Amino acid sequence: MKETSIPKIADLYDTSHTIAADLFRPAAYPWELLDLISDYIITLAKTLDPDVYENCGNNVYIARDAKIAPSACINGPCIIDSGAEIRHCAYIRGSAVIGKGAVVGNSCELKNCILFDSVQVPHFNYVGDSILGYKSHMGAGAVTSNVKSDKTHVSVKASGEVLDTGRKKFGAMLGDFVEVGCNSVLCPGTVIGRNTNIYPLSRVRGVIPPDSIYKDSDNIADKY
Repeated sequence: MKETSIPKIADLYDTSHTIAADLFRPAAYPWELLDLISDYIITLAKTLDPDVYENCGNNVYIARDAKIAPSACINGPCIIDSGAEIRHCAYIRGSAVIGKGAVVGNSCELKNCILFDSVQVPHFNYVGDSILGYKSHMGAGAVTSNVKSDKTHVSVKASGEVLDTGRKKFGAMLGDFVEVGCNSVLCPGTVIGRNTNIYPLSRVRGVIPPDSIYKDSDNIADKY
């Protein structure tokens, strides 16, 4: 198994694949952005082309070619980018950026998160206080757990290194092209490197290296 270290933004994401690219530039670690998402959306919305994005009120801006189910509930601030699809009974609680061609599916709930372009959370997923990289995918029932049971600060841990994020709410950071298997739980402070696959029914915590196959905490294989 590869040695792991705590990854930074550049290790996880190609920021050319999100409308929120400017938000990432001043920060080192992606979780530093979580408190900034709401205000950033309100600021970014002022620059959006009204011919491309419809102002739906309450700081909700939706690309005119996005597909929105009548039963979806969308609260602001929120930006839904071109070609995205928000399906039946999806619930967007606010502070969400949903990228081009992304899918938010049946009975999924999103809160304070960024979905890069072409992300898929298509079936019964919860994504809170999290960032999902380009073309990442969460299988049916996979969720991010964003608060520890004892309500203490979430730390990111890798190979004996421990970084206190100072946050009580922090779900998961998924790098580009991550695949999360069905009914997996990503514990608070999970960081998954690019191109990694997570087996179904997994409980994941800590930093998972890029280009890996996660079977369980004692069985992480190199993908290549």
